[in-house]
Amino acid sequence: MNESELLNRRQVLYWRMLSTMFGYDQQAENLEGMSQQIASDLELPESILHPTLSLEQLFQRYPELEPEFNLTELDDRQDETTLRRSLIISKLMLNVFGPQTQKRSISAAEFAQWLKDVAHLERCLGLQPGALRQSQPNQAGSMPGGLQGGKGIGSGFDFSEEDLRQVIQGLEKDLIKRMALREVLQDNRLAAQITPSMAVVEQLLRDKSHLSGNALHNAKRLIKQYVDELADVLRLQVMQAVSAKIDRSVPPKRVFRNLDLKRTIWRNLTNWNPNEGRLYVDRLYYRQTAKKRTPMRMIVVVDQSGSMVDAMVQCTILASIFAGLPHVDMHLIAFDTRMLDLTPWVHDPFEVLLRTQLGGGTSINEALQFASEKILEPRKTAVVLITDFYEGGSQQVLLDSIKAIIESGVHFIPVGAVTSSGYFSVNDWFRTKLKEMGRPIFAGSPKKLIEQIKHFITL
Repeated sequence: MNESELLNRRQVLYWRMLSTMFGYDQQAENLEGMSQQIASDLELPESILHPTLSLEQLFQRYPELEPEFNLTELDDRQDETTLRRSLIISKLMLNVFGPQTQKRSISAAEFAQWLKDVAHLERCLGLQPGALRQSQPNQAGSMPGGLQGGKGIGSGFDFSEEDLRQVIQGLEKDLIKRMALREVLQDNRLAAQITPSMAVVEQLLRDKSHLSGNALHNAKRLIKQYVDELADVLRLQVMQAVSAKIDRSVPPKRVFRNLDLKRTIWRNLTNWNPNEGRLYVDRLYYRQTAKKRTPMRMIVVVDQSGSMVDAMVQCTILASIFAGLPHVDMHLIAFDTRMLDLTPWVHDPFEVLLRTQLGGGTSINEALQFASEKILEPRKTAVVLITDFYEGGSQQVLLDSIKAIIESGVHFIPVGAVTSSGYFSVNDWFRTKLKEMGRPIFAGSPKKLIEQIKHFITL
């Protein structure tokens, strides 16, 4: 393919992107057809042209595509590689700025999906999670190839990181204003018809500072309803998994409810009098019911940045359940660039969630240092760190802090995700390093995390 043909094809893709973005795709059916032919020639699935298919769904269907969405390595080649890159950029731009954002009314689920697509865009550009949605630029989040503010992101687009950040922040505010959820919350009858879900709760937590009066009352009711329903499920899973061993060193209490009737009869069968038809019992046997428990301090350190909402909700509820168990001293710390000790409210997950402020950067090491001050007896302490491990500071300093905690004897559990969706991104560098240290980053359902934790509270 010569340079002229390559340039023409790239222009087709970008004109098609613009027509789709502004709702003129039906008037530009020829561009759509030519774009489909280009995707076919490049052996790319037609789904990559779908303007409303989320990036999450695309990667789930075609996991081999995800590495190609890394735009951090720029070059000046003019070949099919550049054409594939143009198609990938087109998909990213349509998901973040395309038809899904042009609707008059945006649902909570659509808004949650848009946030995930923005997070994908950040990762594709080599930025820290939340870098495009923070009020201040993230120092750790430079543009591809080390480019700083004022320079373009390459591959046909000429705007800086700061330009992109301002557009994303303005679009997010506009989407929130168009959230139909706000109007629904004002009406008790309509609000009663809402089925709370993680997407709804996420939006309510993000938007709670903008709600007041009846809308705020209904928002709190929906959050509490979802929290209570999820807590019932998680509590059952915890109780099924956590059962301490019988402590044989403690003699059983000689009360009727502990009487072991079968054992008593069996052991006294030699006293059976066949003539009288009576069994004479000269000794009673009782069941041992005392459970052997080692007092355990559990410190849950959870990332409250925007990318960790699902984990924040579920782990807050889990912390409250574990806090209600005997001999468990539970501490809960939420963090972004600040630390928030939520231990006084750990028994009430609803109150905890209302006190969190989602968003911001990530200072994992500072949060871990703050948690370390609560460690009194390392071998009787478990630290559960829940984050995507995209550290705002030095990665090596954070790794050294983790090593120090493990070497002190603390039971350290690194958690990358607690979610039912099955999809999550975690820092690959930490994934590799912690696996080498024998502490692989856990990611999975809450039930799996319960299994991870139960060993430490049933010793």
